[in-house]
Amino acid sequence: MARRRKGRDISGWIVVDKPAGISSAAVVNKVRWALDAKKAGHAGTLDPEATGVLAVALGEATKTVPYVTDALKAYEFTVRLGQATNTDDSEGEVILQSDMRPDDETIKEALNGFVGDIEQIPPKFSAVKVDGQRAYALARAGKEMELTARPLFVESLIMLDRPDQDHVVLEMICGKGGYVRSIARDLGNSLGCYGHVIELRRTWAGPFEVADGLSFEQIEKLARTPKLDSHLIPLEVALEDLPKVPCSAEAAARLRNGNPGMVISNDLSYGDACWTAVDGQAVAVGIYKSGELHPNRVFLHSGTTAIQT
Repeated sequence: MARRRKGRDISGWIVVDKPAGISSAAVVNKVRWALDAKKAGHAGTLDPEATGVLAVALGEATKTVPYVTDALKAYEFTVRLGQATNTDDSEGEVILQSDMRPDDETIKEALNGFVGDIEQIPPKFSAVKVDGQRAYALARAGKEMELTARPLFVESLIMLDRPDQDHVVLEMICGKGGYVRSIARDLGNSLGCYGHVIELRRTWAGPFEVADGLSFEQIEKLARTPKLDSHLIPLEVALEDLPKVPCSAEAAARLRNGNPGMVISNDLSYGDACWTAVDGQAVAVGIYKSGELHPNRVFLHSGTTAIQT
């Protein structure tokens, strides 16, 4: 008999302003413990030394994680010019140096080459798998590897500040799968002076903004209290970029059983992704076909067990 998972049936999102020095998995574990939740996950890993928005999904909200992972995200980061490291950030050792420093206009011109649909090679110290092994494990063992370039959509990449000749502060808005460290490395190479990331902060991810994030200290202070529950964001927020269509109670019952249900829409085309809700609660998300929603995820809204104080 399978062991029953402990914790509360609680659904929604908690936005964390992740501090430097801890992993994304550690943040998820902290939030799960603080809310005594059965199930939790996150939408988009941040490197341990990175800070900012880490959206943690709980319960039924974990079914909406792909829609946040696929959404645009914004990063502010500082590039140290004149040095390349083996990790493409300040955690690694310097392997190349240059005394050349480009002026502001040269940097701004170079940034244009990283906007739109681009290809980037992940850092060697990353979680990308090579022949079944993580790249960082191979790199730590001193083994050579060939990493394949991956596509990335970059909506914008702009210069925010130039504190001094050695540093430039940038903002990037991009899609899924972007490595900021790779951008810094490739920008430095294109400028002929090398570069690596020394500071990285995610300011928003899809609908979630850093201003809404709880600090680690706040989570610890409010842990296992109803006050922390009050910070839960409805799972429906993660679906806001998809068209929402109404349905009847009868159609909702069919959808919750995994069957197609009739929905009302004059704007959708065959094959469009959409979602439906009843009384403000998401019922299902899926594909619109000839007046019906064919669900690929359904949401079961059970009552949240109260925290015992």
